[in-house]
Amino acid sequence: MVVVKAVHAPQRNLFIRVGVILSPLRLTWIPQPENGSDPGSLWANDVGGRKCVPTPTPIRLSELPPMAETTASAPTRETKVSLELLDQLIEEVETVFHGKRDVIKLALAAVLARGHVLFEDVPGVGKTTLAHALAKTLGVGFRRIQFTSDLLPSDVLGVSIFNPKTAEFDTRPGPIFTNVVLADEINRAPPRTQSGLLEAMQEGSVTIDDETYTLPRPFLVMATQNPLEHHGTYPLPESQLDRFLMRITIGYPGPEAERRILTESADIEPVFDRLRAVLTPTQVLQLQERVEDVLVDDAILDYLMAIVERTRTSPELRMGVSPRGNIALFRASRAYALTQGRTYLVPDDVHHLVVPVLAHRILPVGAASSSMDAHEQAAGILESILDEIEAPV
Repeated sequence: MVVVKAVHAPQRNLFIRVGVILSPLRLTWIPQPENGSDPGSLWANDVGGRKCVPTPTPIRLSELPPMAETTASAPTRETKVSLELLDQLIEEVETVFHGKRDVIKLALAAVLARGHVLFEDVPGVGKTTLAHALAKTLGVGFRRIQFTSDLLPSDVLGVSIFNPKTAEFDTRPGPIFTNVVLADEINRAPPRTQSGLLEAMQEGSVTIDDETYTLPRPFLVMATQNPLEHHGTYPLPESQLDRFLMRITIGYPGPEAERRILTESADIEPVFDRLRAVLTPTQVLQLQERVEDVLVDDAILDYLMAIVERTRTSPELRMGVSPRGNIALFRASRAYALTQGRTYLVPDDVHHLVVPVLAHRILPVGAASSSMDAHEQAAGILESILDEIEAPV
């Protein structure tokens, strides 16, 4: 960022008004001709080499052309992004995804907690719309991958191709090299392709032919699957389900929200053209850093650990929450507190995140893994555990 202060050079009749320019400029002075017909002009060149129209009058920032986007700098703890931007982002997403504010907050909390989201619901309730809208308002890159039974790991991660001109192998990165990846109908791909996402989701990197490549930051996988249709699908194993921070069910919209959806469905304008970017990638990284600064009282930490411990000793469960799931609940709860505009954790944050974060990590007795019935049964058991454990005041 360059701050241009008012300068007066009488010998050149040069005036520049005070202003803040978000992109570096090179100011070039064209001197006065000998005949005196032109008092001289000031050219402003941005980093892309574009020129403003020369003018002898003071330069107005509103008259300058759009500046080239600068490279995002690494976040620092000293930089504090206003939490009000999160409210603006939620309101922006609500312009295309109606009636599900709490679902938007859960997905946003997963982004801030550096986690991944699995949307499990029937077709047509807006899973893809939410993922695309969230990526656009975050100001980050977005790719959608339709998972099918013939999809290969190289179709997702990338591949090395021999170049006969250079006699070397060139790496062609796959669609996973972006910020937000939508894995649509992930359970339709074979296990070999599903497992290709494990390193990317856990480590934030991809290995292609013994070469490891770091993925862009922030990085988030949003996967969808239909819980009712199982023909030709490959259920996700527990090892991969555990990589998802949250498993979210959207549900049907309310009457007022669905009326608004019907009204806007006749609009010719593409729905995502109405969205604007509220944050930048740098601001997203800064907000992710702020999650670690959320204050947690010892009583709330004991409350969280008591919930996890109860899942390990409950006779209704044959698989309780692992230490990784405990860490996920702790991190997601702190991130959710930021979406509520707070820098400290309260018991309601933990209470609200228990089912989305833990229901897919436990397995009830007698239930088949990765089934919709097992998920609903697990959610019911977690609700009963929450009723039994007294929350701190």
